[in-house]
Amino acid sequence: MLQPKKTKFRRQQKGRMKGYAQRGNQLAFGSFGIKCMQTKWITGRQIEAARIAVTRYMQRQGQIWIRIFPDKPITKKPAEVRMGKGKGSPEGFVAPVTPGRIIIEVEGVPFDVAKEALRLAAQKLPVTTKFVVRRDYDATQNV
Repeated sequence: MLQPKKTKFRRQQKGRMKGYAQRGNQLAFGSFGIKCMQTKWITGRQIEAARIAVTRYMQRQGQIWIRIFPDKPITKKPAEVRMGKGKGSPEGFVAPVTPGRIIIEVEGVPFDVAKEALRLAAQKLPVTTKFVVRRDYDATQNV
């Protein structure tokens, strides 16, 4: 699963996620992608499940870019522990996403294959998404 090799600090505050994505909100690599429409935390496990769904459907043809990375540590206290006594230990990592953020991009497959592959990936994610196509995409010229 995706997680950073090392972090400067073991624990992080929750923070606030308001507004829209200021970066990572346009297709940069592929011709097709899925854009996030909600504010949410996406875990490394969910990203990996979406990646597997895309590669299985595309049968390892074309290319995939995952534009988010889970680098925010999430802590949890053990079961049946009373309030107080400090912050819990790190349990996993999440990628905070805001509306407009491109999550996955695809290139090198026909329109209908890309649309279905990204629909399957979107089902694995806890956010509502939108299928986006590059503005200068020409269906007659590509694949």
